[in-house]
Amino acid sequence: MKNNLIVLSIFLLVTVGAFAQKDQIKEAQSLYDKGKNEEALAVLKKTEYLIINASDSDKSDFFYLKGNICKDLAAKNIDAINNFAQASSAYQDVLLYENDSRNYKYAFKANLALKGMKSTLVDGAFSDYKAGKFKESAAKSYEVYLIDKKDTLNLFNAAGSSLNGKDYVSAIKYYEELRKINYTGKGMVYYAMNKKTKTEEAFISRSARESNIQAGLYEKPRDFLPPSKKEDILISLGYCYLERNDYVNAAKYYESDLQLNPNCLDCCINLAYVKMQLKKEILDQMNQLGNSPKEMKEYDKLSAQKDEIVKSAIPYLKKALTIEPKNEEATKTLLGVYRSLDMTNEYNALKNGM
Repeated sequence: MKNNLIVLSIFLLVTVGAFAQKDQIKEAQSLYDKGKNEEALAVLKKTEYLIINASDSDKSDFFYLKGNICKDLAAKNIDAINNFAQASSAYQDVLLYENDSRNYKYAFKANLALKGMKSTLVDGAFSDYKAGKFKESAAKSYEVYLIDKKDTLNLFNAAGSSLNGKDYVSAIKYYEELRKINYTGKGMVYYAMNKKTKTEEAFISRSARESNIQAGLYEKPRDFLPPSKKEDILISLGYCYLERNDYVNAAKYYESDLQLNPNCLDCCINLAYVKMQLKKEILDQMNQLGNSPKEMKEYDKLSAQKDEIVKSAIPYLKKALTIEPKNEEATKTLLGVYRSLDMTNEYNALKNGM
């Protein structure tokens, strides 16, 4: 009997909760219809934790309304990036639940909304980039990528914008993700000249370009197959880690790029730079030691490590001078290495050859 009462109590709670959800969705819809978006969103948030137990129809109502509210807030530039993200997630939940239930109530409209948001974000990311708002551009490009993960160019754009904005933490995150999905950037790019602005613009497909040409808006079509972006990604990762003083990871990616392109001059010079920074770290440790027998022994050990690190820079500097014999930076650094290691013959030979 006690168990039956517990089951009945739970049933009543769920039933009451379901009615409350319906009422709150109706209340939020009424507020949304009156243009009171923030108030409507606040009402939905009160019941969101219960929606997982709602019927499929109520889930569709809830998430479609939430998507509309957040999209409108973003369009009004109210916490735009966060609201775009929430709108995207809500519309995708609509598609998820309606695909499961096979009851397509809002799926078509949700898809249209996602496409419209994607277009708005792409345009916004481009405008922000031109205006030097790299952080905002990166956030919008990444949000587009989350909406459509097949369109990986947006992830690459997010990484590039973060790098330009010196947001190395975000740049590393995006470039690492590009590396994991083996992004190459290869794929035909469809260009055409905008008749009004007289500038060349890229289209996502040949058909999209053709429809604009037929509409009389564009002319002079051109196809372009870009080279692989793998090397750009590795070099950018090396640079980002270098800027964050993470010399181990910086060296790892520069080494990886040298395997891909043995004639990468920047990789050689930056790897030599990494070795010099590691040398400084050991010098700092040496300078902190005292004069006790134990510390002097540690000093000699660190000194030997320092010399080995400096020696390991020599092959990279020689390679750099093979690639570009008159490179002043590589020459100057190599002369300094020879001098610090008392490699007099090598120093004189390089000096005389200048």
